[in-house]
Amino acid sequence: MDETTGKGRAVISADTCAMERVLFPRRVTILAGHFGSGKTEIALNGALGLAAGGLEVSLVDLDVVKPYFRSRSAREFLRQAGVELVAPEGEFFSSDLPIILPQVRGALGDRSRKVLMDAGGDDTGARVVGSLTDAIPVGETDFLLVLNFRRPFTPDADSALVMAREIEATARLKITGLISNTHLMKETTLDVVMAGHDMALRTSSLLGIPLVALTVKDALLNAAQEAAPGCPVIPLRPLVKPAFEEERGQRKVGPLFVVG
Repeated sequence: MDETTGKGRAVISADTCAMERVLFPRRVTILAGHFGSGKTEIALNGALGLAAGGLEVSLVDLDVVKPYFRSRSAREFLRQAGVELVAPEGEFFSSDLPIILPQVRGALGDRSRKVLMDAGGDDTGARVVGSLTDAIPVGETDFLLVLNFRRPFTPDADSALVMAREIEATARLKITGLISNTHLMKETTLDVVMAGHDMALRTSSLLGIPLVALTVKDALLNAAQEAAPGCPVIPLRPLVKPAFEEERGQRKVGPLFVVG
């Protein structure tokens, strides 16, 4: 996906129709997954792609679990792209407390907008989702679990099954679909992607929940489409860096958002 500029906004060109049809067909989409699964990358790419297609989009950052990536660090860029970011501000910007903003309920109730919710995948993150069940329009909502089988908490389909059931119980909401997003960041190869995809298919079978898409970085798009016929493959552009980066000999703390 290439960055372009139009109407004074920084936008990202993407296969917006595929994103909306495959990943975000309903008005509200909640993305869950353990840290490192890639859910924040999917949320950011999705929000920017949908906004570039002319849709009104709110990105709700519910990840209160000390992650390596936080969509709220991208506030200014998202604003320029036409995406409303709903997340703590001011003294609560870096808070890891489960602060539920009134704006979250406002976004969920605004039927004119697409709402993407970036939620943590462990007990704390799922509990935040559970606290909003009275405001979540179930009939208009997809609850998607992002799977990365190169993370220590989900090395195989059986562990993914356990994770999914725990998230459902705590969130008080049924998962409606799975996203296969196995990666090793810069070390990702097609073999890594497809080995994870096979386990995602196994997890789908165990849960009786559809695998809605395989997400990959741009460079692997064509190869993944050939290797996974019949499964929608959605390209992702890397938009965030790890919380800890070595730069000029000094450690930088905090998630970084990159646009170049």
